[in-house]
Amino acid sequence: MRPVAIGVLALQGDVPEHARAVAAWAAPPGVRTVRGPSDLVGLEALLLPGGESTTIADLLDRTGLRAPLLRAVEGGLAVLATCAGLILLAREIEPSPGGRDPRPLGILDVRVRRNDFGRQRESFEAPVRIDLLRPPRFPGAFVRSPRILAVGPGAEPIAFRGEEVVGVRAGRVWGLTFHPELTGDPRLHRAFLAEAGRAR
Repeated sequence: MRPVAIGVLALQGDVPEHARAVAAWAAPPGVRTVRGPSDLVGLEALLLPGGESTTIADLLDRTGLRAPLLRAVEGGLAVLATCAGLILLAREIEPSPGGRDPRPLGILDVRVRRNDFGRQRESFEAPVRIDLLRPPRFPGAFVRSPRILAVGPGAEPIAFRGEEVVGVRAGRVWGLTFHPELTGDPRLHRAFLAEAGRAR
């Protein structure tokens, strides 16, 4: 696999964990932190980390990143979004009781509910099936994870916990409810970057 120009959205969340997970495949000078529109220039792949989705959405607007990010994805930028990142990419967010939900980007054809796997102290690891990996069994780390309630025709399920869909993709955009960057298993990041490294 050739080196890929990789960025990590670095507004809030588990940025260092994602950067470490992909560092071995990053083109020189290494993984780029994305904090403003100019940081998107020349990227082939972008990671949207977990964190607080409302905070990240607010910072997308304050930094002026929302519209340039949408244009970059429309132009073929490959995106791997985990947990809060998936919430940001969703077409629709189920309203939280008494909560303030972020304004999603509407890129992935899914409806999600925030924090549906429990609070931080209820985090857990469970096996996930990802058929594009060999072997398909993968350790899924669920930390205040969202739940995918519905998958529209514009998205393809790619990861399952039992019969439940926990990961989807639409072309070069992948969204996961769990955290592969916390498991020490590099196969999912590698598969994503192999796809990102192919010509747009």
